Amino acid sequence: MPRIFDPFFTTKPAGEGTGWGLDIVKKVVEKHSAKIEVRSAIGQRTFTVSISIAI
Repeated sequence: MPRIFDPFFTTKPAGEGTGWGLDIVKKVVEKHSAKIEVRSAIGQRTFTVSISIAI
């Protein structure tokens, strides 16, 4: 979990993933002044993206 957003980190076997997916997502989210969080339980992952808007 601590490395889930690190570039090149993957839990897939060699040759089956680049480890770029969540790194790219995090960069896009942060570019929009938002944040992304992950919660994990056995067999379940929850990703939450929070975006502030002014009204």
